[in-house]
Amino acid sequence: MRRSLTAALLVLILLGLATPAWAQGGQGSEAFVVLSGRADVLADQQVGDLVVFHGSSIVDGTVDGSLTAFDAPVTISGQVNGDVVVFNGRVELGSGARVTGDVVSRDAPVVASGATVGGTIRRLQTNPRWDQFGWVGRFAFWLAVSVSTLVVGLVMLWLVGRGAGRILEAGRTRIGASIGWGLLVFFGLPIVAILALVTVVGIPLGIGVLAALGLIYALGYCASAWVLGRLILRTRTAWVVAFLLGWAILRAVALIPILGGLVWFAAAVFGLGTLVVAIWQGRAAALRASAVA
Repeated sequence: MRRSLTAALLVLILLGLATPAWAQGGQGSEAFVVLSGRADVLADQQVGDLVVFHGSSIVDGTVDGSLTAFDAPVTISGQVNGDVVVFNGRVELGSGARVTGDVVSRDAPVVASGATVGGTIRRLQTNPRWDQFGWVGRFAFWLAVSVSTLVVGLVMLWLVGRGAGRILEAGRTRIGASIGWGLLVFFGLPIVAILALVTVVGIPLGIGVLAALGLIYALGYCASAWVLGRLILRTRTAWVVAFLLGWAILRAVALIPILGGLVWFAAAVFGLGTLVVAIWQGRAAALRASAVA
């Protein structure tokens, strides 16, 4: 398992050091994935599934598969042999565009006369924003997050038992490593999950990871609350009291606009890093003990 974890982390590092665009260029039907930048398909070019995370896309050629954009406007005058889904941005179909599947976008799709769509054309249905209900909605959202993180934190610390000491030690002595690993996990997991969705075999993995991101980030947030509370209460108080203190401080800061979001991000990243470091150190200690025995 240690080798598998190391391999996965190396993959994430390589993704982070890679150039903004990754694709199989030239003719063919290989997947075309762009992390940040332009994802243009020329008139004489054919690619497989096209995925754009952030940037823009102009399709004059052929996309032999689905086109998925997360934060990018999409303009199509060529052909897409599949669905076109844009989560944040607008889809514009030129007069010669041809899409065999559905066209879905958050903004209303613009379809010129002469464009052909084999499926349906509709806007992406999004969940209502809490802030549209004023301070009541914001407070309800804050309360929901507070209750959920309280439960997650108490259950996590109860389950890890003495392992909570390793989390505290990692947060106190391995600050740099905790921040580095936390950033890698925070940004790496969704990237790997979305890349997995491009392949048929990886779809269950991608969906599972994306569905678990909320819980994973909550675990990191709660780990930071535990470290913060224990650092303040240096005396031998109960672990529940230390966690509640750190949790209360973080949830109080969450009520402050902008600052609350920044603190949530920092707490989630640092906490994820401390969990990774604590697990790694615990595994290494177990291997040394078994070797001595």
